[in-house]
Amino acid sequence: MALQDFWSLWIPTRWLKLPTNFWSKPILAFGFAAILTGCRQDMHDQPKYKPLRHSDFFEDGRTSRPLLAGTVARGEMHDDVAFFTGKNGKDDIDVFPIAIDKTVIERGHQRFDIYCSPCHGRLGNGLGMIVRRGFKQPPSYHIDRLRQAPVGHFYDVITNGYGAMYNYAAQIAPRDRWAIISYIRALQYSQNANVGELPPGMKAQLPSMDKVAPPSAVSSPEIKGSSEQPNIPKGTPATPMGEAK
Repeated sequence: MALQDFWSLWIPTRWLKLPTNFWSKPILAFGFAAILTGCRQDMHDQPKYKPLRHSDFFEDGRTSRPLLAGTVARGEMHDDVAFFTGKNGKDDIDVFPIAIDKTVIERGHQRFDIYCSPCHGRLGNGLGMIVRRGFKQPPSYHIDRLRQAPVGHFYDVITNGYGAMYNYAAQIAPRDRWAIISYIRALQYSQNANVGELPPGMKAQLPSMDKVAPPSAVSSPEIKGSSEQPNIPKGTPATPMGEAK
């Protein structure tokens, strides 16, 4: 079979729109055939290793190689010790390692409501919903010990856990931990603010003492859909060891 007849079976001449004397030129025909034979599968079937596949090349038989000692992933160079640990040496720091503004506090408010309020309550008083369902009560953020605790203490508790509280290092990013702590400080200040430090415009908005209801007139929070009141005995420890968070 002539070369021209062979190719006419696969590629009609009208598709290629080649001159009728194309196949009579051996050099052009040979070049065209050489181009077609260059379409090989070398790049598609190139030798390579896939993750976790067996390897006969490495002694341990693994294709995935262990990281070299001292390898640090991009963005994971935790060289700011205060920011990533909340400590200066062995001591808790008492100054925020990031700038605190309204945006940070609002972010902390959002994260606090998600991760902290189920136990600590939205007011930070330790009366979260799961406490009202029978779990151990954490201490209020408004007690003197925690109002005077350095900010590094809260960061360490969020990162490593404390007593009955599990750590939240996997759920809360370092910067969000500081944002939460800034909101905790705002909660503490809201319940222990000095009226004399308020600007005149805000003082005018405060209700007079004769309009404030006495503590006995304030009803206890009720569980929605139930007449039961939270039964939290006084002195209930926050942890199995009797230590507060």
